[in-house]
Amino acid sequence: MTPVTADDTAGMSPLFARLTRAGQWLRQADRARPWMLDTSVVVLVFVMFCLADLVHAHDGRRELAARFTRPPLAGMLALQAGLVLPLLWRRRNPSAAFAVITAVFLLQWSLGVLLRADVALLIALYSLTLHGPLRHLAWACAVTALGLVLVAVRVSAVVSVWDALFFLFSTAIAAVAVGMAVRIRRAQLAGLRERAARLEIERDQRSRLAAATERTRVAREMHDIVGHNLAVMITLADAGVYASDVTPERGKQALLLIGDTGRQALGELRRMLGVLREEAEAPALSPQPGIADIDALCARIRSAGPLITYRTAGDTDALDGGVQVTVYRIVQEALTNSLKHAGAGTRVHLTIGVEGTRLRIRVQDTGPHGGSRSAGPPNEEGHGLAGMRERAALYGGTVDAGPVPPPGAGWTVRATLDLTPLPGSEGGTP
Repeated sequence: MTPVTADDTAGMSPLFARLTRAGQWLRQADRARPWMLDTSVVVLVFVMFCLADLVHAHDGRRELAARFTRPPLAGMLALQAGLVLPLLWRRRNPSAAFAVITAVFLLQWSLGVLLRADVALLIALYSLTLHGPLRHLAWACAVTALGLVLVAVRVSAVVSVWDALFFLFSTAIAAVAVGMAVRIRRAQLAGLRERAARLEIERDQRSRLAAATERTRVAREMHDIVGHNLAVMITLADAGVYASDVTPERGKQALLLIGDTGRQALGELRRMLGVLREEAEAPALSPQPGIADIDALCARIRSAGPLITYRTAGDTDALDGGVQVTVYRIVQEALTNSLKHAGAGTRVHLTIGVEGTRLRIRVQDTGPHGGSRSAGPPNEEGHGLAGMRERAALYGGTVDAGPVPPPGAGWTVRATLDLTPLPGSEGGTP
């Protein structure tokens, strides 16, 4: 149980706050030493109900004196002990405590002895309802009813049988009702604590899942930005080294292209890192790339050597912004793979078409001149192909990649996106 702190009682009245803290202290003490509460109940019952029978008779009424017998002191103490002492294990073994008290109760009334300690029967019935198996409650109520009928018959000379039965059954029902109410309340609190613990675990799991998803998204964006631009820069650098010996002017042009590509990569990294910042005031960010930027992307790839043919079909400009970013990143990854694995001398055919609710992307290269691809299937060691598939999956799409069937050569990437809007969805950046 969670301890009660000063913050928990801040809005309470002083009396209620003190009672709450006192109740919390008692529960903690009971968990540490449960025998103390059981012993206190026995002592309290003895002081309130047993001492009066030991000191004087029952109110001095002649009717009671004539109807009931007063046993000797030893017999009275024995009967009181049989009624009160079993309360010591009323929580550990409520059924046994109730059975012993009921047996002593029936024996006492069979002997015609009236004791105030009979209240122990109601306490035992309450404890059995609260702590004991519910399957024992039925026979406990039946035995209690039998004992109360015996009491009503015994006191019929003083009180009407029906009045006595009404009073006695009312007290027994009250004991069972209070015990059942406390039991249900405790079960509800236990259920709420379990649910709170489960929700806390689920919250932590959701937080970890969200963090993992965000890390995956950031890794995918970093791969797209860094991987693509570095591939272009490396190819341009290699070409520049070769050209500097033959045509110095081409080497200078390669260096300028490397600088432009690096600045663009740096700008994209700044934009993404600005989005990831936690400050409320984010820097001015350039818009996410879309299909309109694919021409510039193809121009950068062409500067590294490959010859790219780019065609579109359908109304691509009307596509949702999130779809356009997805298309751009898939095309960027596919072109980067062609540059890395097929080399600067390859030819690439890029087609983007909208057909009804489907958007199709096809990127096919002719492979390197006079040889196989430099590293086998693209992304065998990286996460580019997995990133393309994750992006396409956001729009119910698929990505397939593989070699061109013989007698052709090269590599083909095909992607299909579902443009059917989901109910209640809004456009956005994936």
